[in-house]
Amino acid sequence: MIYAVVEIEKAQYKVSPQVDFVTSFIKGDPGAEVIISNILMLVEDGKVTIGAPVIPGKKLIAKVIAQEKGPKIKISKYKAKSRYQKTTGFRGQLTRLRIDDFGEEVEAKPKKAPPAKVASRKPKK
Repeated sequence: MIYAVVEIEKAQYKVSPQVDFVTSFIKGDPGAEVIISNILMLVEDGKVTIGAPVIPGKKLIAKVIAQEKGPKIKISKYKAKSRYQKTTGFRGQLTRLRIDDFGEEVEAKPKKAPPAKVASRKPKK
């Protein structure tokens, strides 16, 4: 069995190849590809790879299946003795994804050293 734990929009999901899962809204038309590079853990044939915090050099390619709406949430406000009542609703937008390519290798780009910061202080008077 092969599966991975990925991070998308600050939420973690356990995903498997060719299985649909629902995430928070991601821009993209149905049929578009989404590259997921934040892989936290990968399990392939019993071999577990854990990232610190992510696994470098791996990515997943997911396909947008549909853009959906979540369940309706009702919000009610009420103030006693003043005849004030207000009800509103909310339906969050969701995206249904399916993993196509699983654990594809990516060339690691060498990181550049950050520019040195020069501390300049004004003399005190």
